[in-house]
Amino acid sequence: MKKSNIKRNLVLGILFLLPVAFLLMLYPSTHNYNPLDIVDESVSDFELFTSNSETEILFKDHITIVGFLGNEPEKQSIAASNLKELVYDKFKGFKKFQIVIVLPKGSEARAEQLQKEINNYDDMRFWHYVFGQPNDIKKVFNSLKTEESLDANLFSDHVFIVDKDVNQRGRLDDRTDKEKEKKESTYPLYSYDCIEVAEIKNKMSDDLRILLTEYRQKRKGEFDSSTRRAEDLKGTN
Repeated sequence: MKKSNIKRNLVLGILFLLPVAFLLMLYPSTHNYNPLDIVDESVSDFELFTSNSETEILFKDHITIVGFLGNEPEKQSIAASNLKELVYDKFKGFKKFQIVIVLPKGSEARAEQLQKEINNYDDMRFWHYVFGQPNDIKKVFNSLKTEESLDANLFSDHVFIVDKDVNQRGRLDDRTDKEKEKKESTYPLYSYDCIEVAEIKNKMSDDLRILLTEYRQKRKGEFDSSTRRAEDLKGTN
């Protein structure tokens, strides 16, 4: 009986200690991260736009996802829903995070219709619509570095990340590890396709976590621009 208890306690002790030992082995080797690349430093802000918010909506001092849903935003519910469910719902609790949808003046009622379609009684305080003249919308879009273009309805299915200093963020080298091993030519990622769920869910979410980590470390005085990208940033908050 005594031996049986010893064996049982020994097995329980091993089962308890193995995961702890594994975590302790991993802890000292935690990787740092590369800051998210600045791909453009001359993004136009929203001074000439009106909004559906009581406060002025600007890029300055915010981490912004900006999208252009055109004259008929209610017809772009797939792109908007992907953005809401895969990005907004994940990051709406972070300080100074916002999503801004750029629309032409006159589409305010259509924006309300879209909002009803994508909102399941969630907190949408950090999801904004701004309204401007076509030329002002084109000015903002053209100030962003992109290989995409607005269509005739001022719509694009690509969205962009803009930081607190009104710089556009993205990837100057978006090659996979296999492509790097094969020494294939570099190519950038300036924007993120809202229709492609994997791109929003994986690449954009990862890039946002990296940017939020950068600002968190800056607040704590721990930011080092020479550090390397972390393999796991899921605990960022």
